[in-house]
This record gives sequence, C-alpha cells and structure tokens, in this order.
Amino acid sequence: MTRSPATPAQRADGGLLTFGETMGLITATTIGTLEYAREVTFGIGGAESNVAIGAARLGVPVTWIGRVGSDAAGDLVGRRLRAEGIRTEAVRDTSFTGLMVRHHRAATVVHVDYHRAGSAGSRLTSRDIPVDAVRRAAILHLTGITPALSASARQATWDAVAAAKANDVIVSLDVNHRGKLWDRATARRELRRLVAEADIVFAGIEEARLVLDSAADDPRHLAAALAATGPGEAVVKTGARGCTAHIDGTIHEQPALPVPAVDTVGAGDAFVAGYLAEHLRGADPVQRLRTACAMGAYAVSVPGDCELLPTRGELEAFLTTGDVLR
Repeated sequence: MTRSPATPAQRADGGLLTFGETMGLITATTIGTLEYAREVTFGIGGAESNVAIGAARLGVPVTWIGRVGSDAAGDLVGRRLRAEGIRTEAVRDTSFTGLMVRHHRAATVVHVDYHRAGSAGSRLTSRDIPVDAVRRAAILHLTGITPALSASARQATWDAVAAAKANDVIVSLDVNHRGKLWDRATARRELRRLVAEADIVFAGIEEARLVLDSAADDPRHLAAALAATGPGEAVVKTGARGCTAHIDGTIHEQPALPVPAVDTVGAGDAFVAGYLAEHLRGADPVQRLRTACAMGAYAVSVPGDCELLPTRGELEAFLTTGDVLR
C-alpha cells in the first residue's frame, strides 16, 4: 500500500529543507594521475548542498543545515550557499571540515579520495536540526549518506523524519548508497527503513536492488517494488537512459536528453533538485520528470558538482534549443 504525500504547494513558503555534510573539494584541472597535476581548483561538494543549490537556482526557497569546521573550507561552504540565496544554519565545530580530492584518471574515469573520518559534518546531532525548521518546510530532503556518517548523524536523520511526519511535511530520500561508509548489511537495513518512511524515493538500479535485496534489473519492476514498501513516488534513475517512476500507482518513463558527457559527478543530485523544485511549484509528474532529466543532462554537460547548474531561464533555453549555453 503506497502513500501519496501531501501537496507541497500548500506549504510552498517553507520550501525545501535539507541537511548533511558538505566538504571542501580539491579538483585537478587536467586529465591524468594526481601526481602529475600542476593546477587544482578549490570548491565545495556534498549531495545535499548540491541539491540545495540546484533547487535554489530554479527559484524555490531552500534551507541547508550542517556542521562545518572553523576553518577556510567551512567559511567557503557558508559563503557559497548564502551566495545562492540559500538559508544556511551551519553549526561551527571544533573539528575540521571534510575534504574531497578528485582527479580524472581518464576522460570518463573519475577518482575521488575522501578525508572525512571524525569531520565536523560527521558530528551532526539532532540538536542541530530545529523542529521549527522542519515544521516550516514543505519538503524535507535526506540522503542515505548522512545516516552512514556516525551514530549521532543517524539519530539526527531519524529524529528529522519523525518531526516531518508529525507535521505533515513531505519526506524525500535519495538512497545515495556509499559502500565506503558502512557495511552492506547495515546499509540495507537502515536504507530500507528510511525508504519505507519516505514519501518520495530516488534510487539508481544498484541502489534499488540493494534496498529490495533483489536481483531484478528492470527499472519498471524496481520502481513498483520500491513504491510497494510505502512511498507514493519512487523514481529509479537510469543514467543515460533517463528514468522510470512509479507515482501514485502509475508508471512513467522519461528519456534522457542526449548530450556530450563532460563530467557525470553531481548529475544525480541535479536530477533530484529538478524534480523537487517542480514538486514545490505544483507541477504534474510528467513535468517533474522532464525537468529532472534536463537538470541531470545539463549537469553532465559541464564540469563540477554544482557550480555550473542552470538557472530557470537557462534550463528553459536548454529544453527549447538543446544547447547548454545560448
């Protein structure tokens, strides 16, 4: 028996609320092994903040909550998010802001090293997420990364879910499984519980199979099976093929937009941002999925996690012309 979430347009002033770890991001600018890199860029990255930035650029109100260190990377996280018009409630921690180091080993092969054990973001607690902030939101968006960071971050996730459900706030979950953060059995158990409590769920093929403990690879079957665990909306992301969704009992399929792939990192977050932004605007399922796929395609067409995601006008031009920049 699936659930249909409440209509977010009824609470659109609250917008989107999300929380999690945002890290500093060092990226080598040339293709090859890291030892031969001569130039790097420094930015920020994190699944939840990527979604926050993508949704804010599409014109919806967004709040991001997290812990950052009292360091240069922590300063940058706050500045970047505020520059996007995102309300930030970043708690300063005595530990360090986590760090990612990324390089392209080959044109289509991305390697990322994470330095996050004991980071400020991993020390997130339930006290960092005010119930009033959850109550004001129309959609609470979570990922499977946060509960994998630490026991306190996991409890914060569950307490936020409880607050959202007590106040009729839509709960959105991107499974976003990270095998380096927890063992497979624990991940399956916790993620399955979260999926069952969510109203909207996003998953890749392998993530859906993990949650369902299934060997199936048909996205239609996987979307329906995810929805059968509770969510009214289950979206299976299929990369270059697009997506398949089971929404309120109906299967929808949306093809991807053909674009040259420059950098696939962050495409899934852009997809989610597009879907949730349209949800907040009261769009129908077809429009939500169309925008989601367009955001994903746009993200693939440009480098970086979130820096070059489109504004609403740029996205509409992209949908009209097929060109990323016009």
